[in-house]
Amino acid sequence: MSDVSLLTFAVLDPTLPRRARLLTLRGLTLPVRIGVHAFERNGPQRLRIDVDACVDLAAAHARHDHLEATFDYDAIRDTVRALAAQRHFELQETLCDAILDWLMAQPAVLAARVRTAKPDVYPDCDAVGVERIAVRGP
Repeated sequence: MSDVSLLTFAVLDPTLPRRARLLTLRGLTLPVRIGVHAFERNGPQRLRIDVDACVDLAAAHARHDHLEATFDYDAIRDTVRALAAQRHFELQETLCDAILDWLMAQPAVLAARVRTAKPDVYPDCDAVGVERIAVRGP
């Protein structure tokens, strides 16, 4: 698992650390129908998903200690689960892109990173995975 912080996103947009809050979802592990090989079509595989979302402080100000004062983690988790369950994906890239597209369609999200990993593909590897990152243009 790689360590991501607001400073990581600052490489892409130096203003993000001052105007965003980083929300993370780490190690969401789901049974997902994914893969191109015949053995991968017999049933779901474990897929680990990490999400980082830089949320505009105007939308995630947390000035009040209430859920309405931030971006709800439940929305991220529920959407990732729904996208992963909707069909068989040939490629991790396709699911990763779908998650990133949903995140970037949220007006409060200024930048995001999504990483997927299949931990059970090779016995001599921890996982095989895909990662994408996006930053909202000015």
